[in-house]
Amino acid sequence: MTSNSTKVTLLDLACQHQPLETEIMDAITRVVRSGKFIMGPEVQTFEEAIARYCGVPYAIGVSSGTDALLAALMALNLKPGEGVITSTFSFFATAGVIARLGARPIFVDIDPQTFNLAPEAIRHTWDTLRPEERSQVRAIMPVHLFGQCAEMAPMLDFAVQHGLAVIEDAAQSLGAEYPWAGESGGRNAGVMGQMGCFSFFPSKNLGGFGDGGMVTTSDAALAERLRVLRVHGAKPRYYHHAIGGNFRLDTLQAAVLLVKLPHLDRWHQERRENAARYNALFAATSLEEFITLPVSIYEDRRLRFPHIYNQYVIRAQQRDALIEYLTIRGIGTAVYYPVPLHQQACFTYLGYQKGSLPESERAAQEVVALPIYPGLTPAQQKYVVDSIEQFYRGA
Repeated sequence: MTSNSTKVTLLDLACQHQPLETEIMDAITRVVRSGKFIMGPEVQTFEEAIARYCGVPYAIGVSSGTDALLAALMALNLKPGEGVITSTFSFFATAGVIARLGARPIFVDIDPQTFNLAPEAIRHTWDTLRPEERSQVRAIMPVHLFGQCAEMAPMLDFAVQHGLAVIEDAAQSLGAEYPWAGESGGRNAGVMGQMGCFSFFPSKNLGGFGDGGMVTTSDAALAERLRVLRVHGAKPRYYHHAIGGNFRLDTLQAAVLLVKLPHLDRWHQERRENAARYNALFAATSLEEFITLPVSIYEDRRLRFPHIYNQYVIRAQQRDALIEYLTIRGIGTAVYYPVPLHQQACFTYLGYQKGSLPESERAAQEVVALPIYPGLTPAQQKYVVDSIEQFYRGA
């Protein structure tokens, strides 16, 4: 058993919040004293700040990352029986919102390097659909997993070719960049498709003190529809032209996030430095036969943040035994995700068989996330890597 001095939690938000505590509490107090808890002025200010940060005209605050995805699909007027192509290797909300609207998730396999939706797998899946099934497909929902953008250019080309909308699930990737032809610096996650969806769950790179989300778009009509949908489809109040939901972002959450947003790029950089340190420490151990490190595939493309490492995810042999060993030594880990969506019990009606999406199924057996948060010390990282080496080498 480890001592408290060597304990390394998966996430330590105190490192982030303690220096900002006075400013955060002042922001909360202002909201409390104003009494404007629902759609207070901080919500619009935060929306404008996120729009500027992402480089997009419109940002609409909503109640969670899940509701961001749901509202985006509702804004497309997705109908029961229609299909949405998406990754099977993601948090449940990615597919859950599709099914909640009576539509059909069409699961596609991942790139084994990035864990993101593979463009060639989209084409393969499309070719297996019957003509009547293809005619029902409305959208592609790529997931920018773990802080790195999916390979968007071929997906966007495919979407244009087949008349499909693209909704980016960027819940883990606010600030991540994708190389864009003809543009220095690339484009941010969430601004390349018709809509981008973000989460401010506390564990995200920009996390609130509870749930919160955002939808970004360059389409004024979609932005207006999203604003209406988040208040039960009412405009003006009590006059309902559509069936929406209660998707409003709390004023308190917006106030907290406004305090934290100016620090986001610094936190990104700290995560990237931690990832580089892990890479160097692991390189010195020669554990290549046992583990595979995450790959930042856009690293040489002159981007500030080609990968923001919302999670630092390795592949590991004897994964479950490794987790047990690290837990005993006081090291926090997590498995994102132990069961691909096409193998979840609630989706058995879709008819996917074991082995149908092999890369995702293999990843689910091998992946484990290590601590990567800002404030993680070099000594803590060395302890993590030394512990992993001891597990495999038996030292």
